Amino acid sequence: MRARTYFIGSEIYRASRYGRRHPLAIPRVSTVMDLARALHWLPEEAYLDSPTATVGELCRFHDPAYVAAVQRAEREQRADAELRERYNIGRLENPVFGEVFRRPATAAGASLLAAELIAGDRADRVYTPAGGTHHGRPDRASGFCFFNDPVLCILRLKDRGVKRIAYVDLDAHHCDGVEDALHADPSVLTVSLHEHGRWPHDAAIEQRHDATTVNLALPRGAGDAAFRAAFETGALPRVRAFDPQVVIVQAGADALADDPLSRLELSNRALWRAVRQLDRAAEKMIVLGGGGYNPWSVARCWTGIWGVIAGYARPSRLPEGAEAVLRGLSWRRAAGRNPPEHWFTTLADPLPADGPRPKETALA
Repeated sequence: MRARTYFIGSEIYRASRYGRRHPLAIPRVSTVMDLARALHWLPEEAYLDSPTATVGELCRFHDPAYVAAVQRAEREQRADAELRERYNIGRLENPVFGEVFRRPATAAGASLLAAELIAGDRADRVYTPAGGTHHGRPDRASGFCFFNDPVLCILRLKDRGVKRIAYVDLDAHHCDGVEDALHADPSVLTVSLHEHGRWPHDAAIEQRHDATTVNLALPRGAGDAAFRAAFETGALPRVRAFDPQVVIVQAGADALADDPLSRLELSNRALWRAVRQLDRAAEKMIVLGGGGYNPWSVARCWTGIWGVIAGYARPSRLPEGAEAVLRGLSWRRAAGRNPPEHWFTTLADPLPADGPRPKETALA
């Protein structure tokens, strides 16, 4: 694998769930860890255990009263009227669950560690699939996001002297929390490719398009060809022209065709290609996770992203141990009752019908 490339994970995600009926009832980060290890893609020297962000670190962006409210929700395992109304905690999208403070604080800690490794010139590429909670607001939870780890990561890079940062968001949902926090900062370029008309439905933010903000809304059913055209003509040239010292990629897997919460209809190959191209746009890169609500599509996509940045070649068929990881998953939705065979046996989605057959067979 490539030198100076790290994967940050944690065992907290193995049993932590937002609730049985929540889209985040599925395992994600733990499955990526297991699948990468089954592929022999995650040697001990490349894996770092995530720290938990401290209250002081979280308050670099978040209101101290809000951070205290999330702590109280975990301690009491309930949300009173104040938590629901003032902080949006305890509602359907942002429920109270066992690790409601520790889980997002651990994801934030991973992104802060990634920033330290990059800014301290101890790493060239860092992957933290638990990150990417891009809807979080300074004083309230939003869209499954309690803390905004991308903003915290960017602020830590700036605090450590990084002058030009490009944040590229590939999630199906617009990165409203990140963009609203940083759109006026000339040292940060914010780029979002997302599905038009999809939640959070904030047109004032989503329609910004200026020197440091690029919004590319794709139509329902866009597919790989439209995504690639928008990315390669509207996003990538702006990133290159900005000449960033660090690129941060939010690689949400909810834009994929098998995801239940969007209709962009992408294959995971489209995201892999975009990450590969962004890897060449700056000397250093941090890759975060984000959305993704089908356990098989998330695991295969995000494990493939680790293969891209770490320099591993993709097998045409998964070895027995990796296949066993995927066959061990379950999903309460109807699609989980009779999954297609390729969800178990390959990383790559079938070749899309809307574009040319790619020449490469490896991830890197």
